[in-house]
Amino acid sequence: MKHLKQFNIPFVGLKEGKHLFEYTIDNTFFKIYNYEEFDKSSLNVQLDFVKKSTFFELVFAVSGSVNVPCDVTNVNFDLEITSELPLVVKFGPEFNDDNEEILILPHEAYQFNVAQFIYEMIVLAVPNKRVHPKVLDGTMESEALNKLQELQINKDKFVAEKATDPRWDKLKNLITEKKR
Repeated sequence: MKHLKQFNIPFVGLKEGKHLFEYTIDNTFFKIYNYEEFDKSSLNVQLDFVKKSTFFELVFAVSGSVNVPCDVTNVNFDLEITSELPLVVKFGPEFNDDNEEILILPHEAYQFNVAQFIYEMIVLAVPNKRVHPKVLDGTMESEALNKLQELQINKDKFVAEKATDPRWDKLKNLITEKKR
């Protein structure tokens, strides 16, 4: 994928020690993966890359916002995203990414692409239920919320309408008498 070339890290030329890589992510990044859940996105990713003699330690950190529809009202809002993803890269006879915390690269590798890790970290940082902050604090006004409030069951009214059958009350008394 030539569009993801900027996410290649040529580690062969890096000296041992700590290196910092920064990426700015917007919707063009997600279009490469055919992911269209975000109306717009503005994210910053920092990658702390520590090269050691036999392995690498990586810590991805993302912060920013994505514009998503509210699951309650369907009104778009900017959802703040922050997340971290640690990763250890080791070398072995063949590529292996079965373990989500350890990546094994073949001995002959000279670079690797971090785009997939950035993509997964961001997508997994978005909660399953996305609720507009104004819905949570009660200041949101929308047709959908008004209709939900109109259809909501009034608990007090429900309890009052649900009169118990006197025959069941007699049976409940038998149980409490038996326990004595």
